Amino acid sequence: MLRNALRSLWAEPRAPHPPGRVWHDWLLVAALLPTAIIEGVLREEVIWRPVALALAVLTVCAFLWRRSHPLTVVAAVFGALIVVDIGALISGVGSVGLYTMISVVLLPYALLRWGSGREIGIGLGFIGVALVLGHVSDFTGVVEMLVGTMFLLFPGTLGAAVRYRGTSRLRELDQVRLREREQLARELHDTVAHHVSAIVIRAQAGRVVGATTPKAAIDALAIIEAEATRTLAEMRTMVGGLRDGATATFAPQPGLVDIERLARDGSEGPEIEVEFQGDLHDLGPSVGAALYRIAQESITNAVRHARLVTRVVVRVTGDSESVRLTIYDDGEPGPMTRTTLGYGLVGMNERAILLGGSFEAGPGPERGWIVKAVLPKAGPAR
Repeated sequence: MLRNALRSLWAEPRAPHPPGRVWHDWLLVAALLPTAIIEGVLREEVIWRPVALALAVLTVCAFLWRRSHPLTVVAAVFGALIVVDIGALISGVGSVGLYTMISVVLLPYALLRWGSGREIGIGLGFIGVALVLGHVSDFTGVVEMLVGTMFLLFPGTLGAAVRYRGTSRLRELDQVRLREREQLARELHDTVAHHVSAIVIRAQAGRVVGATTPKAAIDALAIIEAEATRTLAEMRTMVGGLRDGATATFAPQPGLVDIERLARDGSEGPEIEVEFQGDLHDLGPSVGAALYRIAQESITNAVRHARLVTRVVVRVTGDSESVRLTIYDDGEPGPMTRTTLGYGLVGMNERAILLGGSFEAGPGPERGWIVKAVLPKAGPAR
């Protein structure tokens, strides 16, 4: 388990850095660079003054790349510290550096905030070696050593915490987008499949009557045009919701009243009958939209997949707490069941479950296909 965790950390990609905030680093450099130069020139008793000044200037200027190249910056600055500490240890001169070098604590933060897993591992190696050599070359006591170590590594811990929070936020946004796309995919299937089925039926009818009754063929073309226009408008509405920064105008969700529009007399395709029974008042908007979509999808499946179907009945029955939707047709049973024909039944089942209801579909006792959905009138419990 530990090995897998380390492998996962090592393979973690670099966290994105906000390019619009690089000016913060320029402001930081503009404030620290003159301070380092003034200290390096005017401060008394500085060991190896040119080396200490160069090291401070390198550290301050490296802040400009701490977001985009955290490992390079850490390796350059702490690598230079390692070389200087080795030289100081050999010569025994003590601590080499300016007070401005305290700003080096920002680099562990940058490493764990924006570096990849591999970069974090390598960078921590540089920091650890520099930390050990610094304490060895200028040892002032155990307490001071522990405090200095905590002081240097605390910003790194803070950077890791900020990174984890940002990553969690991005994952949540990705999950929200994924759920939204799944819902839009269901809407697209439910809506477009219904209209396209009507277009196909009209086109087939137009081909049959075109040779003998040209006027009927023209009427079929007009209906096809209307259905295609409506389908295109609905697709544009739904796809508009996927565009970042775009303002989409959403049409009102269909409801219980719109189910009546699904009825037809059977002149084109099977006869569709719609029946309402019981108490159907005070339905939640989401419940009404789900009833319409389930009925629409069930009728589409009956028209497209049922054999020799002549009649489809849609019955909506309500009581004080729930509403029941039942759709059945008189088609002949066939070798292929409608449970394997795509995402239609899956989408209907998801709609019912999301609203706290139930869904079932299957062959009728003698013939045809039966779809049943029971939904709470008020929608999902919160």
